[in-house]
Amino acid sequence: MNLNRPGGNATGMYILQQVLEGKRLGLLHELVPAAALITVLLNPTNANFQTQLRGVQDAARALGQQVSILSASTERDIDVAFATVTQSGAGALLVGSDPFFNNERDQVIALAARHAIPAIYEGREFAMAGGLASYGTSLADAYRQAGIYAGRILRGEKPADLPVVQPTKFEFVINLKTAKALGLDVPPALSASADEIVE
Repeated sequence: MNLNRPGGNATGMYILQQVLEGKRLGLLHELVPAAALITVLLNPTNANFQTQLRGVQDAARALGQQVSILSASTERDIDVAFATVTQSGAGALLVGSDPFFNNERDQVIALAARHAIPAIYEGREFAMAGGLASYGTSLADAYRQAGIYAGRILRGEKPADLPVVQPTKFEFVINLKTAKALGLDVPPALSASADEIVE
């Protein structure tokens, strides 16, 4: 499908979350520079799994960062993954973008806290709920854009004539309370680049 001219009777918003794993890895690398190994938790049943995996691997090579990939698609898998992270001595964790991890947000954040593992997530909701950091598309901005498109269509424009919108606003959120609990000193430059700080 051509995003500029989708054709048919379709248009909409492409959220882009799954292609941001490399950016998240870079931010986590800056947050926890002493982490020799970063574990990445992905859902192998996600249709974008291979895209996420390639993004992480490419970013890891560029950063010179060693990563290990763990898979989870059930609650039990999450428990096993955190036990593996702890045993491997990984210094940090990247939780991939996936609706399943969003649904299990409380479990994932609680396990990261219990095992004292610095972690980065896709959405600000994670950081607001106690996760260390998040980076992703601003859903509030995406919803606003969807409303604009709905209005245009209701006024008579054809969906096929409206390009699929890609996000232009991304949010980086750091939870300083969680950083303090983990004994992490957030670099001032990274704090300054954050869109929101939770204290």
